Amino acid sequence: MTSCRHVLRWLTLMVLLLAGDVVAAGYQVRVDTNAGTLTIMQGDAVIRVFDNVAIGRYGVTDIKQRGDNMTPLGHFTVGWITDKTRYHRFIGLNYPDLETASIAFFKGMISKKEWLDIRRATKAGRRPPQNTALGGMIGIHGLGDADIEIHRAYNWTNGCVALTNEEIDELLEWVSVGTPVEIR
Repeated sequence: MTSCRHVLRWLTLMVLLLAGDVVAAGYQVRVDTNAGTLTIMQGDAVIRVFDNVAIGRYGVTDIKQRGDNMTPLGHFTVGWITDKTRYHRFIGLNYPDLETASIAFFKGMISKKEWLDIRRATKAGRRPPQNTALGGMIGIHGLGDADIEIHRAYNWTNGCVALTNEEIDELLEWVSVGTPVEIR
């Protein structure tokens, strides 16, 4: 029954997209790293709350660095969505954002070239470089074949926010490229 419901949701979504409606317009995603929740908001209205999300295995940080296994705090937007991932689905965030890159540049954490590359990409509305000293490939994803019990018990990601496979499928009902995401 669950798979039929998901198929129906996907078909409805596709019909709306083909009809030209912007399905995800007005939705925002808010991740509360202390509470372990991901909330879909429309204005001030709470649409859906997902409990027990996992974050980076070493917690959160204001400025993520490549390989630190920490989840960056801040305001991002969805930059791309793919199902070509070992994590079932991947909702990529535009990280590093220009604010984080600027602070990192002034602190000497990234080079002027890296900062300029991030700035150019941001100003052009493109995905920022994912291979700077700040890392990249930050997003919201499913579990893929990962152990659900590990997910329930630990923060285990390399810096992303993780939901179950079923939850990431459901989340896609409200998320599209450009959707604002706040991680706090």
